[in-house]
Amino acid sequence: MRLLSDPVRLLLTIPALLWALSFHEFCHGFAAKMVGDPTAERDGRLTLNPFEHFDLVGTIMLLLVGFGWAKPVPINTRYFKHPRRDLIIVSLAGVAGNLLTAIITVLFFRFFGAQWYRITGRAGLIFLFQMVNINMGLAAFNLIPIPPLDGSRVLEAFLPDKYLHVYYWLERYGMIVLLVLLMTGIINIIFDPIINLLWNLLPY
Repeated sequence: MRLLSDPVRLLLTIPALLWALSFHEFCHGFAAKMVGDPTAERDGRLTLNPFEHFDLVGTIMLLLVGFGWAKPVPINTRYFKHPRRDLIIVSLAGVAGNLLTAIITVLFFRFFGAQWYRITGRAGLIFLFQMVNINMGLAAFNLIPIPPLDGSRVLEAFLPDKYLHVYYWLERYGMIVLLVLLMTGIINIIFDPIINLLWNLLPY
């Protein structure tokens, strides 16, 4: 809510938000293409155009609380030559893209921060902070193992076949479970350790 009360910070957050969501989904689609699945490219989702990946609820959540989601890139696992391995690769690709963005942003500030500040002033620093904050939040949130988040796909890849029916049952109600956890704040019990782990990976 603080973000919505600060128009300048909100304005500087929008480009970071659009990049984080678009690059996240692009990385999913690109990874899928690399392991043999052309679905995302065929459906026009192998793009950095944010309007192709926009999800209203996920974007609002990202603005309000720092974690959210985009419209999932379509994946067809029947194209995978090594289904479990390829599912993990594709599922983690978006998180890897967000983490890479955050790392590059931190390195940019570390080596060029003084020059950047002289050129852009406080606005430039806010933008860099939001690039790191939004991308880290999106990466950590998507690692939560609840459908439809990416972490659930990684969990699916590791589950023995005899337990997959439980996962598919949860998948039907995953969004409801996720929204309940978000509204009650219980999600932070899972989210906080993940985001803390990811922050420790940044090259300060």
